[in-house]
Amino acid sequence: MEILKLTEENIQDQHICCAFSDKKCVEGYQKKKDWLKTAFKNGYTFRKLNERGKVFIEYVPIENAWLPIAGQNFMVVNCFWVSGKFKGKGWGKKLLAACMEDAQAAGMDGVVAISSDKKRPFMSDPKFFQKQGFTVIDEAPPFFKLYGMRFNQTAAWPQIMENARQGQSPYKEGITAYYSNTCPFNDYWVNQHLAQYAAERNVPLHIHHIKTQAEAHQMPIPWIIHSVFYNGELVTLEVKPDRHLDKIINV
Repeated sequence: MEILKLTEENIQDQHICCAFSDKKCVEGYQKKKDWLKTAFKNGYTFRKLNERGKVFIEYVPIENAWLPIAGQNFMVVNCFWVSGKFKGKGWGKKLLAACMEDAQAAGMDGVVAISSDKKRPFMSDPKFFQKQGFTVIDEAPPFFKLYGMRFNQTAAWPQIMENARQGQSPYKEGITAYYSNTCPFNDYWVNQHLAQYAAERNVPLHIHHIKTQAEAHQMPIPWIIHSVFYNGELVTLEVKPDRHLDKIINV
């Protein structure tokens, strides 16, 4: 087994780990690949285990990152996942090491990643970053934490953008969903499943499809993959089935 770097040339012949067995996400899966082809031109990197499983890391120079983080000359981890039978075998360390090696080779000052106060679904485990020497360098409501490691100890740390410190959506009535094509699950889940859920319960729904870096930088939280708010409050970053949505939204 080896770690493979995806490129514009090989991406169509490679799976991208998430949703490859979920037929509902076929369209979203292709949209993620299309998004990656564009992102590769801006220095985006996707490294994965050359096996059929969810073992991968995605990262990009902060100047081209969609996450609402301000700074210069740092690498930003966008998505990082090791699951199933591959957990506990050192693949996470190897993937993060590849990211740090790329950052050092490019003369960058360090690496940063958004996580949270504890392990949460769809987010990297903060304890993993801590064990690798990362420290909390910034925070934003309700539970987001920016972890960082510097190679250059005199470099200024990146910070979460001010608008991403709100912790709430400006839409105070009904459900508000933000999503991007950085995850193949989102397109189906938001536009079909969540839309049907809101219609059946007669709840107003606001959908925000993040299509550009500028739009991503206007997020009210430092997270651009997927988020759901209810009456302005963040309720989940997960793709939730109806019974769980009923509990957290109280409809």
